[in-house]
Amino acid sequence: MISIVIPTLNAANHLPETLSALIPAAVEGLVKEVIVSDGGSADETCRVAEAAGARIVLGDKGRGGQLARGAAEARGRWLLFLHADTRLDASWTEEASWFIADEARAGVFTLKFESGGWAARLVVAGAMLRTKVFNAPYGDQGLLISRRLYDDVGGFSDKPLFEDVDIIDRLVKRHGRRVLHVFKAHAVTSAARYEAGGYSARVFKNLACLAMYRAGVAPSRIARFYHSP
Repeated sequence: MISIVIPTLNAANHLPETLSALIPAAVEGLVKEVIVSDGGSADETCRVAEAAGARIVLGDKGRGGQLARGAAEARGRWLLFLHADTRLDASWTEEASWFIADEARAGVFTLKFESGGWAARLVVAGAMLRTKVFNAPYGDQGLLISRRLYDDVGGFSDKPLFEDVDIIDRLVKRHGRRVLHVFKAHAVTSAARYEAGGYSARVFKNLACLAMYRAGVAPSRIARFYHSP
């Protein structure tokens, strides 16, 4: 029923846990296939994916393009897009089982960081407020969407940044705010990028990038700023 698409780039450290969390759903028959869309990893990412039974799609790096290539190869009636450092908790299968009866909606998961500190909890609270009030989830919350709805909005764009915001914008614009459902199940995500530079600095940079995107700044320019020290 569900094809899972995971974009990767040197993700060997996180990918085993992400894939392991999907095994129960595959055993139940809920997950049809797992597709790893790799952007040129120099580590053991592809070997890890192959050992887990995933199909591998190769191409240039860039998450938007990788997601689009993975979706183009998927055969399921539903598509679930996951980041390589995000794992779903066990309760997702129960929610997804009833959700996929309606192909006119899409769903994202409730964000949770592996770190349990107060700063992580504060960032999560802000992310979920942004999701529920402004219909603006990010890709680390996953996206479960029917193939029909995905094709209807044109799929993922080959953007260097904010490919997740872009597809949700088109989805909500075309089908209204109620098209997006928020699952109670958690998408448990690595907080490494926040811990490396500090939570406050990362939140500020994320907000600045989003403001630039909304103002029409070229995604390539935003990407340079996002990846700058």
